[in-house]
Amino acid sequence: MNNNIIYNPEKFKSMVHYIISRCEFMDNFGRVVLYKLLYFSDFDNYELYEKAISGETYICKRMGPVPSHFLSAVSQLVEEGKIKESSEVVINYPKYKYSSLKEPDTSLLSGEELQVIDDTINRISHFLSKEISEYSHGDIPWRLANEGEPLNYESVFYRDPEYSVRDYDDLL
Repeated sequence: MNNNIIYNPEKFKSMVHYIISRCEFMDNFGRVVLYKLLYFSDFDNYELYEKAISGETYICKRMGPVPSHFLSAVSQLVEEGKIKESSEVVINYPKYKYSSLKEPDTSLLSGEELQVIDDTINRISHFLSKEISEYSHGDIPWRLANEGEPLNYESVFYRDPEYSVRDYDDLL
């Protein structure tokens, strides 16, 4: 599964930092929303161009897809002085907030990839954590995976129309 997908840690960190820089001022923006923006950016890019942006492995969890290298990427970005992570307890759960301390380096991301990320942000970044989790549960890669398993990038080609970002009529 996903044999042609190669994880690029620096590109993943660029994605994380870029999305934080674009969304940090939104009241709903926290870890869950960030997870889903990363997931949909990578998987939408795969559907459109048949390659992931970062090659990150996303794991099927109860709340939706979770990027497996997220904690190490955030930890590195914090150490490098590029972002700040803070948390507070809200109704017995930690709520994580992120802010950008420097302009993100997007040199590893192509214009095409930045466009997919921006399109993803424009389409779903306004969702609350619960809403974006529920939304991700409708996407076929998450639906086909079992709890704890990696999601298969190839399954994007079987998405329902409301999740698909590719115009398949152009291929006929």
